[in-house]
Amino acid sequence: MEAWVYKRLKSAGAVLVAKLVSGSLAYDDVWFGGRTRNPWNIEEFSTGSSAGPAASTSAGMVPFAIGSETAGSITYPAARCGVTALRPTFGTVGRTGVMSISESLDKLGPFCRSAVDCAVVVDIVRGRDPDDPSSKDSSIDDPFLIDISKLTVGYLDDAEMEVVHVLESKGVKMVPFKLNYTVDSVQGILNFTMDVDMLAHFDQWQRSGEDNVYEAQDQWPTELRRARLITAVDYIQAQRARRRLIKEIKESFTVDAFIGNATDWEKVCIGNLVGLPVIVVPTGFTNISDPPSGGSKRRTTITTGIYAPPNRDHIALALAMAYQAVTNHHKQRPPINDLGPNDKIPDSSIDAYPPRVFGP
Repeated sequence: MEAWVYKRLKSAGAVLVAKLVSGSLAYDDVWFGGRTRNPWNIEEFSTGSSAGPAASTSAGMVPFAIGSETAGSITYPAARCGVTALRPTFGTVGRTGVMSISESLDKLGPFCRSAVDCAVVVDIVRGRDPDDPSSKDSSIDDPFLIDISKLTVGYLDDAEMEVVHVLESKGVKMVPFKLNYTVDSVQGILNFTMDVDMLAHFDQWQRSGEDNVYEAQDQWPTELRRARLITAVDYIQAQRARRRLIKEIKESFTVDAFIGNATDWEKVCIGNLVGLPVIVVPTGFTNISDPPSGGSKRRTTITTGIYAPPNRDHIALALAMAYQAVTNHHKQRPPINDLGPNDKIPDSSIDAYPPRVFGP
């Protein structure tokens, strides 16, 4: 089966160069062949689950790639590998042909060099997928036509202030901002939703006991069994709390967009539960904490997130494009060959997992 998103790209003239690895069961960066690494620091892992798309785009192996997110699988690897990536509004891109974990959380989005590229790619892949009931004809406006001087943008306490100052210099009204909501345990709501939805997808596999011999993150058998203990009442209560969270977050959006840490777990949970779009933007680099002897060009990337209300992806894209028009962090290239004579890439720690079993 050809994925819907691939059909859209192919119809626009895109050429499939490679199929990139995801973390096993779309979680983290461990897969059956090893573990994906960060091109900016080869001794560091890329995080996941969209590990291959982030690392390959960062390394310059492809101009863009498509990844997926249930909870952080676009934002985390994009931030670690220093690329620009868009997690669009839920339902923007059809998911037919893509392995699903949670019907109410999963999203597809592009990893690119720049926000301009993200705008081009998402414009191609967005739209109604006839076989995905959650997809919709998105009303995303043209981000290239947005007058950012008419926007009011908030910034959270953890926002990168350099981004705030740059956008302010471009005429954007910048104001302090805080998300207001009363729902307790946002992470608990996400975990309940994701675990139960995932168990529904892998129910037969888990009942068969084959999850015990699966060469992947060894928490999955426990995770799936724990999900089976969640009662219908608890799940429904979690969904009620989720609906209240969606209402409160939408009501607290007194700005056109806001800036904050793209990998803060609370915001990752809120963004995915509510369906907020966010674009991850590289904003700088720092030296690694323990560089190899003899010097190194390896770096730790710094990023920020530009968030917008649902179906206002074009606002986040326009602000990211404005920031990148006067900065060059997104144009930097990682030292992918920076491996000294005394360096050793550490074991990927998958040796502890049992070997894969094929057949009876």
